[in-house]
Amino acid sequence: MRLSSLADYAVVMMSAAARHCGGAGVDPLTGEKRKRINAAQLADETGIPLPTVQKLVSKLSAAGLLSSVRGAGGGFRLARPPAAVTLADIIEAVEGPIAMTPCVDSGKHDCSLEGACRVQQHWPQVNDAVRGALANVPLTQLVDRHFTRPEVL
Repeated sequence: MRLSSLADYAVVMMSAAARHCGGAGVDPLTGEKRKRINAAQLADETGIPLPTVQKLVSKLSAAGLLSSVRGAGGGFRLARPPAAVTLADIIEAVEGPIAMTPCVDSGKHDCSLEGACRVQQHWPQVNDAVRGALANVPLTQLVDRHFTRPEVL
């Protein structure tokens, strides 16, 4: 199993957003209102192309993981605290439900074994195990607050 580049970039982006602006509301440690970051800043810090950042901001916002404000002083921040966001949340926001094979979805599939497959009934259990493992990795585990982007030569 391999994540798409888009899902990988979404994880990198969400980690950077968590470093800069954490979750919604007020930081419990400092009492300060959490800051926003804009797409250009995020693209610069992560090295992800700006159009890709903008596309991912849209997907992550639609999934309720980012909260955005337009206009002067706008930008986005996490819609909930980093500890409440998991790898599974981020991946599903970009890729859709986690499924190792398409045969777990309802409807007809492009599989020559459909109808005679003896393992199809077991795939939901495998999918649940993979999703569970990803759901046990909160965004806080991926945040390195001492990150500095390496210089590009």
